[in-house]
Amino acid sequence: MKQNNSSREEILKRIEAARKGRSSFREVSTDETKPVYKPIQPDAVTCFKNELEAINGQCVVYDDEQDMYAGLAQFVAERGFPYLYCSDNDIAGCLDEAGVPYSNNEADFEAMQAGVTACEFLIARTGSVMVSSASSHGRQMHIFPPVHIVVAKSSQLVDYVEDALKAVQAKYPDGLPSAITTITGPSRTADIEKTLVLGAHGPKEFVVFLSKN
Repeated sequence: MKQNNSSREEILKRIEAARKGRSSFREVSTDETKPVYKPIQPDAVTCFKNELEAINGQCVVYDDEQDMYAGLAQFVAERGFPYLYCSDNDIAGCLDEAGVPYSNNEADFEAMQAGVTACEFLIARTGSVMVSSASSHGRQMHIFPPVHIVVAKSSQLVDYVEDALKAVQAKYPDGLPSAITTITGPSRTADIEKTLVLGAHGPKEFVVFLSKN
């Protein structure tokens, strides 16, 4: 028992010594007039594009939707994709008009080289794309295509993540989708010998086609 008391006293002495040796905490003053987040500069479209491209994503901006789908047709032709996989009827109609080959046949799903989807919102400050399971393609098209293409309009741009969350709540007042997530660039991991590897557990390329109007 004496030995236990001695050990306890030694531990308490060390704790006290450590406590006395600590430097006192400095009182940090906060300036509530300073903004919490970085500003959106020079504008939301440019900020989104710059942030997405800084994390190995791609963003191509067009003046209107017609030019955007024409650009998408050129992109598909240049990359030599036999078709885009698309299960969104609205997008499919635009692909038809632009002469972009596409398929929504389940037999072509696993063989796809690229897939195209819509999104909920774009987040300018982080270059992120908010998606949800409420879309016609559910969740699978966000992770399966080797090249994931998103078509969007500048009206879907918000400044910060919390703005996107508020907007999605307003969009689905009767109940949120079962899954809401943000995509920030192509899939990546640095677990393999601390080397950045793209496409480790999802799309290797992530491209946003953005229409200003």
